[in-house]
Amino acid sequence: MDTTEAASFGDIIGALGQGIVWVLQNLALSFYNFGYAVTHPASWLDWTDKAAIMRVVYYGASVEFFFVCVMVFLVIFAIGLWKRRFLWGTVVVLEGFANTIGRLFAWAGLLMVLQQVIIVFLQRIFARPDIVLGFGIPLQFDISWWSEELKLYNAMVVCLCLTYTFVQRGHVRVDLVYAAVSYRTKRIIDMLGSLFFMIPMAVMIWMFSWYFMWRSLIVPPVAPTDALDRLEMKARALRWNVETVGFSANGFTGYFLFKMLMVIMVGLIFVQAWAFFYRSYLEFVEGPEAEGKLLDLDQVETGEEPYDHAEF
Repeated sequence: MDTTEAASFGDIIGALGQGIVWVLQNLALSFYNFGYAVTHPASWLDWTDKAAIMRVVYYGASVEFFFVCVMVFLVIFAIGLWKRRFLWGTVVVLEGFANTIGRLFAWAGLLMVLQQVIIVFLQRIFARPDIVLGFGIPLQFDISWWSEELKLYNAMVVCLCLTYTFVQRGHVRVDLVYAAVSYRTKRIIDMLGSLFFMIPMAVMIWMFSWYFMWRSLIVPPVAPTDALDRLEMKARALRWNVETVGFSANGFTGYFLFKMLMVIMVGLIFVQAWAFFYRSYLEFVEGPEAEGKLLDLDQVETGEEPYDHAEF
């Protein structure tokens, strides 16, 4: 090994060591950051203070917030290693959260169909140019506004029922290896999939969608490269500027809601990745008899699952 190769190898080892130290430092600081946020809620929840809004914007997609999430994930897992009953309880709560939201907003599909029927009747039979709703305070929009608003219901079903469908095992699975391996190997694949696919994907999309959402809600515009002190300076000129521009003259004007749904969807995926990792670990430790334990699946009839998903 010549001098150049030795220097390169040393640089790699040095960079790796610095990276490990950086991770450990941020994990240690996450306890302080979490404690400060809990004990000083007004610093980020009191939105009468414009600087508090900017703190939410900054910390919502920050390194500090990421490591707080990692810390909570690790603390829950560490307690679960000691008391598996606690970890099972965490899994039930997280999966129940996804199920509750999904079962509620699945009704948006029915609402979408009913509204479409009403639109057709009013437009084709009664020749009405608009629809008026309200008790005392009328809510009046053009027919085209209500027609475009149907996409919001579809977005609710997609974004808010995605993790519900995952818990219900309703997603299509492209299977090349999974079915042929042993039970515990499957659980290892599930754990690795949670850590190296679901969580990184959710983090990446969150980083893009977080500022994408805020740029449609406030001015001056914010960017991922803005430091906290710069955002706090911008807070002096901050004002709400909710984007209400439609794609057509009389079309739907609430497209900022789609951006909010995107952020909520990614948050649900991130949390469900935790639950899936915890469940996979518990099923790995407890063996085949724990498969599907405490899993709240919808039933059409006793013993019949509502989803007949395909595996290739």
